[in-house]
Amino acid sequence: MIVLKTEQEIALIREACQITASIFAAVKPEIKAGVSTYELDQIVYRTIVSQNARPAFLNYGDPPFPGSACISINEEVVHGIPRKNRYLKNGDIVSIDVGAEYNGYFGDACRTFLVGDVRSEWQKLVEVTEQSFWKGIKQVKKGNRLGDIGHAVQTHCEKHGFGVIRDLTGHGIGANLHEDPNLLNYGRAGRGLRLEVGMVMCLEPMITEDSFHIQILPDQWTIVTADRKAAAHYENTFAITEKGVEILTLTAGEREQYAEQLSQIENQGWA
Repeated sequence: MIVLKTEQEIALIREACQITASIFAAVKPEIKAGVSTYELDQIVYRTIVSQNARPAFLNYGDPPFPGSACISINEEVVHGIPRKNRYLKNGDIVSIDVGAEYNGYFGDACRTFLVGDVRSEWQKLVEVTEQSFWKGIKQVKKGNRLGDIGHAVQTHCEKHGFGVIRDLTGHGIGANLHEDPNLLNYGRAGRGLRLEVGMVMCLEPMITEDSFHIQILPDQWTIVTADRKAAAHYENTFAITEKGVEILTLTAGEREQYAEQLSQIENQGWA
């Protein structure tokens, strides 16, 4: 069941999302060779609790997830477990997926970062993954459907020769971290649920160098590419309001960086 949010609920989700966004500003300067994923996770934890919020991922699921962030390196797609003996190396790409609960509502976002001197193919993978988010979000407009979003993501990534994972999706969000509907990163234009004011969702392209097939490791959390080639992940929480689309999990710097894209979607009007 899809729960459409009121303006008051979106305001509460916005607060949780701004806490979520602040994590990236805190963690980005520490992403360098020699840093353990545990150290990064501790930064995430401190950033969240210092704002009187709760790490949404900590102890989530069965078995309980042991970290505040999912930190996934290279062939790890999502749900990488932070570890004291897992260190970033020069040339890695690392996805940091984070969420915060504040006053009973959630925010969720992910970025993939470059560690030092990264091979050009992986740089392109990270760039195209991020671009595909914006291709998808431009389809969030009156009269469109969920399939229009997924189709835009898929078309952009496959045009560049990359794989679009089928078994992992975006999702609704609000008073729960994961709500209906599932938001696929692939699909057919003109198909699926019609978009409505009050929907709050996470669009999160998870894109691979080649094959879209994945595997779950014995830790029951970490998901890797079946061919062990690299993957990238980019995610934001967004809301459909009467005024247009609002991306809720951008930092201030990111809002400046994407000012042109934001102006195209935030003022299109749905009333």
